Amino acid sequence: MKRLTKGIHHIALKCDNVEHFNETVHFYHDLYGMEIVRTWTTGEQNAPCMMLDTGAGVLEICANGVDRPGQGALRHIALEVDSVDECIEIARNAGYRISIEPRDICFNSEPPYPARMGFCIGPVGEEVEFFELR
Repeated sequence: MKRLTKGIHHIALKCDNVEHFNETVHFYHDLYGMEIVRTWTTGEQNAPCMMLDTGAGVLEICANGVDRPGQGALRHIALEVDSVDECIEIARNAGYRISIEPRDICFNSEPPYPARMGFCIGPVGEEVEFFELR
């Protein structure tokens, strides 16, 4: 079968107001250094939106989350990082809840896939996994 996909282009986070939008931008841009790719406004309320470069795709953040409530659930966003421990400490120091402390894992696969991971809860309730290949 021919592969039709190239990879994940973007993940969208819908914030329910400008305050949550600003907090989410602060989390991903200010705390973790994701570069702003573009900004725009959308909808009748001219809700702010932006795209941030994750290094392997784009994270879209918009303040129009009330436009389609109940659209679906996002399990988590996994970000490949150089240091899970450093990322978890940044989240903790900024007041975000750590849902899984950093730990080493190894997927039972052939070949084995060792990694380190940790999770926090992001600004709009999304679960963020920091994933470090070992």
